[in-house]
Formats: sequence, C-alpha cells, structure tokens
Amino acid sequence: MNVEQQEITEFFQKHAPLNTLNEAQLQLVLGNLEISYFKAGSPILNFDEPSNYWFVIRSGAVEVFRRDGQLYNRLCEGGYFGEFGLLRGKKVRFPAKALEDTLCYMIPAPVFTSLFEQCEAFADYVEIEDHTRLKQAVSRSHQNNVLFTANIDQLLTAAPLCLPATTSVQDAALQMGQGSHTALLVQDESNALIGIVTDQDFRDRVVAKGLPYSTPLGQIMTPSPQTVKHNQLVFEAMMLMLRHNMQHLPVLKNGEALGVVSQSDLVKYQSRNSLFLVNSIFNAGSVEELAALKKDVQDAFVRMVQEDANSRMVGSAMAAIGRSFKQKLLELAVQQFGQPPVPCCFLALGSMAREEQLIVTDQDNALVLADTYKAELHGEYFEKLANFVCDGLNACGYDYCTGKIMASNPQWRMPLAAWKQTFTDWIENPSPEGLLNSNVFFDLDGVWGETAFANQLNQLIRSKGASSYRFLSSMARNALLRTPPLGFFKDFVMETDGSQTKTINMKRRGTAPLADLIRVHALSVGSLSRNSFARLADIEKAGILVKGQVANIRDSMELISMVRIRHQALSVDAGKAPDNNVDPKQLSDFERKNLKDAFQILSDAQTFLKFRYQSSRGQ
Repeated sequence: MNVEQQEITEFFQKHAPLNTLNEAQLQLVLGNLEISYFKAGSPILNFDEPSNYWFVIRSGAVEVFRRDGQLYNRLCEGGYFGEFGLLRGKKVRFPAKALEDTLCYMIPAPVFTSLFEQCEAFADYVEIEDHTRLKQAVSRSHQNNVLFTANIDQLLTAAPLCLPATTSVQDAALQMGQGSHTALLVQDESNALIGIVTDQDFRDRVVAKGLPYSTPLGQIMTPSPQTVKHNQLVFEAMMLMLRHNMQHLPVLKNGEALGVVSQSDLVKYQSRNSLFLVNSIFNAGSVEELAALKKDVQDAFVRMVQEDANSRMVGSAMAAIGRSFKQKLLELAVQQFGQPPVPCCFLALGSMAREEQLIVTDQDNALVLADTYKAELHGEYFEKLANFVCDGLNACGYDYCTGKIMASNPQWRMPLAAWKQTFTDWIENPSPEGLLNSNVFFDLDGVWGETAFANQLNQLIRSKGASSYRFLSSMARNALLRTPPLGFFKDFVMETDGSQTKTINMKRRGTAPLADLIRVHALSVGSLSRNSFARLADIEKAGILVKGQVANIRDSMELISMVRIRHQALSVDAGKAPDNNVDPKQLSDFERKNLKDAFQILSDAQTFLKFRYQSSRGQ
C-alpha cells in the first residue's frame, strides 16, 4: 500500500459507513477510487443526469438541493451524497454544488452497488440515512434523542495527543501527522490541561507569521480552553461549540484529558445547518453578507423541527445563532470605528439570554460601560457602535424592539455602577415600569467584551432579589397578568381583537407566563440559571414546590413550546410569515387535549404562585 492509499485508508477509518468495510472491500474501493476537485460555486451533480458515482467529501463543503432548487442539506468533511440516485433508477435526484473549494473521493456506481449488496453494516447505514432524509419525519421522543441520552465520551475514538508547552512546533507537527490528529493538548508538569493547539493554529500562528520551527507550543496555544466532562451530554458539547464557534473541544475525566471531539464528530448528531451557519456568520465580511444569511437561519430552524429536535435544542441553537450575529456585528463595528475607548459589555436580554429564542423574535439588548466612561469623551463612539449593531441586527431579521429596549437607546447605555443602581432601585422600590423592565433585563447574558460586568449584574440580581419579599410579591402579581386561554369548561378562549381572531397566541398566553412564573421561583431560591428548564432544576432542588409540580410545569413548557415551534416551522416551509398565533382547529384531537392539559397546569401553577407570594405575608 503506497503513502496515498494509506492516507485514504486512515481517512475512511474515521468516517462511517466506510469504517464498516472489511479488508477485501476496502481494497475494492482503493483500486477503483477516483479523486476530483470542485471549485467553490461549481456544480457537482445536476438533476436527472446519469448517476455514476457515490461521493465522499475529503475536504471542503457541499450543498445538496431539492429538485425545485430549495436547499436540502449541507455537508462537510466525511459527509457523503449521491446515494439517492444510485439506489433509485441511476438518475440524480438531488443536485449538489460545492459551497467551498472541495475535494471528493468518487466511488463508481458498480463498486457502490457491490458494497451495498455485500456489506450489511454499510447497507444499513446508507439505507437508514437515505430513508430518514427523504421522509424528514422520523419520530424520536425526548428519551430516544441521542443528543439527550448519549454522553460525549461515546464520540471519542482515540486517545488525545498531549505534549508539554516546551515542545517545538516542528516536533508537535510531526507527531500530529503520525497520529492523524487535528488538534493536540498542552499540559504542564502535573499533566494538567493548560492549552490547545489545532492544525489551523499551525497555519495562522506559525506559518502565516513566519515563526521559526523551534517556537515552543506555549507561545501559539490557546490557553485555558473550554472543556466538557466525559459524562456530559452530546447536546451540551454541541451548544458549547456553537456558542464559542469552536472546532475542537477537550473532554476531561476527573480532571485528566480523555480525548478531543471535533465539529465533524458533532455534526453527525445534529442538524448540520446550525453548525455551518455559525461558521458562515463569522466568515462574513459585511452587514450585507450577514443579511444574506436570513434564509439560512429559517432553513436551520425548519430542519431542526423536521428532525424532531425538542424545544430546548431549538431554543439553544437559535440563541447561539443570534448571539453569533451580535458578536460578528460588533467585530465589524470595531473594524470601522476602532477599539472601544473604555471597556464595555454588550448584553443579550430576554429569550436570547434564556436560550429560548425562536424564528419570530425582535432584538432586546443593552450596553454596560466601565465606570471610567465620560459622556463628553466617549458618548459619540458608543452611540455609533450601538446604532451600527442594532441596525445590522434589524437587517439580519432581528426586528427593532417596539419598546426600544436596545443599546441604540441612550437609556440602556450606561456605566456599570449606574446599572447596579438601576437594578437595585427596581428591586427595592418596585413600580409597574420597573417590574416590566425586570422581566426583560433580569434575563441577561454578556455576549461580547467585558463579560465580567454581566456576571456582576447577575450576582446582584440573585442576592438582592432573593432577599426582597416585596419585590418577589410584586413580580408574582405581574406574572399573573397573562393567563392561559381556558374558559370555565376548559374550552379554549380565542383572541378577540386584531387580525388574528379565533387563534391562540402561544407566546403571550403560554410560554411567556410560564417563563414569568418560573423566573419568580428562580429568583426566590437564588438560582443563577437563565434557561427556564435549568431554572426548574434549581427550583426542584430547593424543594419549594409540591412533589411532581416541577415535572408538570416542565412538561407543560415543552408541549406549549413545541406547538408554537411547529406552527412557525410550518409557516416558514409554506412560504408564509411565521407568527405565534395557532388555530386550535388546525391541531389534531390528541394535540388539543394535551394542550388543554398543559394550559391547566399553567393555571394551577399561577394559583400556587399567587398563594406563595401573597403581599400580606411576611418573610
């Protein structure tokens, strides 16, 4: 076996279903394999032309389309396509083109057919995947979803390459090549993880800068990298990589490095669109390029729903995408206006901070400035930066907030000390306006800049909120203003005004009041969590609700959220403007019954909230 075949064999061993082949089948592939290069934007497969090859992506990215031209899938390294035509009449059914400069291994149709007929594992993998993609509707319950049941260590296939910081980049590169590693971990004398170096770091930080090959790893590594524990869920790792736009993530067990998962590992377990979309956002060079991704955001949302992702998965992924837009716009703003004259932190508020964002959303954000801020010296800069970001978000599909809770509003650009005083006043002297603002601002997340400012504000909310019974009582009363849409006989009460009569606003009458009451309980127990499901876990741990009530609220939140999410996805898929208004007549009898049960749980939870935080009670 020559060097090239050895390299191809090692690649096959990393990717299913090629890693299911025995030696004879592998040799059959190697003896007939063709390799082709496709320039970015060039067609690879055209609809209805003869289907002669099965394609495996060695490097680059490929877009696959339906026959009507709508985007169907995006694939990266290790992805494959072309099986539909080979299995159905030898005609191309799904056209494909190169999204980036792409190198493909091409396996001739007779070889593919032979593998399909002789290798059961190969056939099962391809056939099941084919069926799933064509139907786009495989029913998977929360318990059966691999993202929520598989631990991240199940994705590890090899021990990590661990080297001391003093290792030269040349020696490190040689060892990475010998073991086919795309990343290595840097350890100190006690074998503790202190950094990570990827193949991209060698290109960007060594070759591009002309550093000598004797340069130690300590000078080019990313220090203190994000990590996951071996028993964390695949879902948690995926969200971490989406949030930080990471390509590699170290996995630890008892503080020791167990392995490294890559984005290509995770891409097999989740909608490829979300991961590709975040990359596309950070690769954009202008607001116009970012705005052009609006359709991709909708496609990613619809695809997740079609793949039976649950509400937490959808909300987290959409929030990660929205956060990425903000971060990229802030990068572009700095390129245009220069570095901030004083430290600052851009805040995401509301559903994005709670990681419960959907496709129908506006922008809620604010700007925290260092206490050294002087309006006469620095005001013009931050006004330009805030306007640039808010205008950019609007162009990207995140509508201006009708209540003007945006950093472009001077009211929501102030120094850290002023924010602390404002929050303290809302808690110690609750007013109608302050309570409304608390519902938005008390779900906050620092997405750019000095995120320690956001941490300080969250700590203040936690400490003062939990100790102020008057504030909690006021927040509880405020949380009761939006009631579930149930009549005396548990019939649905429809909207009666506006253009959406005979519908139910699933946000205003469902998810919003649930999020409100969960927030009150979370504040009372000092929870630092922002996501409603995470807050429910803290509430359950505190034991303030009767047994079984947390589980009921959790199920109610999930069901109402999914009815809302599916309604929006169906609207997008049908080319309609998505909204939150659902016509119960469009639901099945089963869905209507369960929805009524979910709203009843919300009603009962509001009754308990009213009792627990009565204003007449003492602390």
